Amino acid sequence: MIEWWQSKKRKTRKSKEHNKYSLLELLLDVLCWIPELILLPFRLIFWLFRGVGRLIADLS
Repeated sequence: MIEWWQSKKRKTRKSKEHNKYSLLELLLDVLCWIPELILLPFRLIFWLFRGVGRLIADLS
């Protein structure tokens, strides 16, 4: 049982080391998130005005 557990741990450690996050993947993730971070404040303002406009329209 102990030998099986040790071999299982070795395999798990190897697989974790093999799947490293590369610099290229980091740059691609950042490039994908930049437009989202720039557009988010405008979306929030749009949703806020839209919600307030619907609230006013429902009250009148």
